Amino acid sequence: MSPSAYIGFGSNLGDRKTKFQEALRALEELPKTGVKARSRLYETDPIGISDHGPKFLNAVILVETDLSPRELIGSMRSIELALGKSVLHRSDKSRLIDLDLLLYGDDHFREDDLEIPHPRMSNRAFVLAPLAELAPNILIPTFGRTVEALIRLLPERELAGVRPLDFEIE
Repeated sequence: MSPSAYIGFGSNLGDRKTKFQEALRALEELPKTGVKARSRLYETDPIGISDHGPKFLNAVILVETDLSPRELIGSMRSIELALGKSVLHRSDKSRLIDLDLLLYGDDHFREDDLEIPHPRMSNRAFVLAPLAELAPNILIPTFGRTVEALIRLLPERELAGVRPLDFEIE
């Protein structure tokens, strides 16, 4: 059985819904990879953005893949570039698209520019809320807690900034 990987999506510039659709299609086209599920879309207040950009659209996508974590993250970076992310992008700036590898099977490792589970996911409501739709009881090994338990530790003001949207994406 192929490992499951959870990928975080974010966008706060341009047509955010279209970027999500394009990212989903691009992930579906990856070799040895299939999109199995996705969360609802969430509109979230920007956090840690120095340019005071607009609200984000966030989601989590579950894929099963036979790509290695390094191959998957390389493919995700190629998708980001193809969909308009600049190679000079800074993480504190607004963006057309951002894809983050949150979890890859039960793997826990750190290597150069790749750390799994994603090191900052435990304190990000915009990651945990959509992830909880897909895997509320999954244990995040580096934090020793489930997704649901991590959400309960977040400040209420942060959770209030994450709102599920009612519209559907084809």
